[in-house]
Amino acid sequence: MAQVIERVEVFCYRVPVKVPVATSFGVMRDRPAVFVKLTDHDGCFGWGEIFANWPAAAAEHRAQLLVRDICVLVVGADVAQAGDLFERLTAQTHIRALQSGEWGPFRQVVAGLDIALHDMFARRHEVSLARFLNRKAADSVPTYASGIAINAAPELIAQARAAGHDAFKVKIGFGAGDLDELREVARSLHDGETLMADVNQAWSVEQALADADGIDDVGLGWLEEPVRADLPASDWAALTGAFVTPLAGGENITGHADFDAAIAARHLSVIQPDIVKWGGLSGCAAVARKVRDAGLRYCPHFLGGGIGLIASGHLLAAVGGDGLLEVDVNPNPLRDAFGGALVEGGVFDIADAPGLGIDDLPEELAQFQTLALEARA
Repeated sequence: MAQVIERVEVFCYRVPVKVPVATSFGVMRDRPAVFVKLTDHDGCFGWGEIFANWPAAAAEHRAQLLVRDICVLVVGADVAQAGDLFERLTAQTHIRALQSGEWGPFRQVVAGLDIALHDMFARRHEVSLARFLNRKAADSVPTYASGIAINAAPELIAQARAAGHDAFKVKIGFGAGDLDELREVARSLHDGETLMADVNQAWSVEQALADADGIDDVGLGWLEEPVRADLPASDWAALTGAFVTPLAGGENITGHADFDAAIAARHLSVIQPDIVKWGGLSGCAAVARKVRDAGLRYCPHFLGGGIGLIASGHLLAAVGGDGLLEVDVNPNPLRDAFGGALVEGGVFDIADAPGLGIDDLPEELAQFQTLALEARA
């Protein structure tokens, strides 16, 4: 039976941080998040999250884009299946995104709405989101510690190890000392632990090829986005031929066609779609299943607030495989305030509560709110 969306609410937050989160292409000087809530005519609701990390002004912009431009397509809409908004809004906003050149923002808002609609449908079925996607979903998924700046790796890895993690991903791409620092971190690991590295697209193809042997000697679990994600397939093929280390990427791939091409090319051994950047659960679940069918490894990318993290964990539990859930170890109340997002012992447990298990946003986040908007029938 179709449901009618009667209300859309969106909430923006920014948390000041003492230590900025640095990547090779920029620095996050606060931690933003955008949470969206859909409510239908019966009062059933669902929560989603919209990507807001980049650019610095993204959070409030995404909220305004949703309410001022996209809500007219959502409020009053009939939805019979959890994926209805994703397919419908992707088509309906295509010309708007083309006209404005804002492909990313439109895709990110649609992704957040898709997550919220899935949460709503899972609630209606009185099952967890993971079991709504797959009744045989796993009860838990393994995690890895992420967001670790290479120059702070010893301290952050020690903290992550104490929390139960045995796999760690460091951010590199800041300069000529990457290899030396990676070797030092690798030597400090305990038996059975794994190290990965994320270059955040910083290297040229020539630099990556020149460092291939040195990277391989480190013994990484994977090397993530060593070069730009949009480089020609021939460049990625050259890297695949040069590296023994598995290559990873996917957070900056969008659309079924581009993911299909990446899977078919097999340049990436680890594919990492991000549910809040493109696809929500509709798109990323389909991609994840194709990744597994191709014999590749699906590991969801995520670096944001608690709703997106929980949803990413539920999707991984539903899809299965040997993938790991990415858990940022930098302080972030917008993640940590959600009890279900807490990871213990390097494992994320899937709660039995309906949907994502979130009824209301945590009260302690009110102090960080920068904007709240709504649209209703």
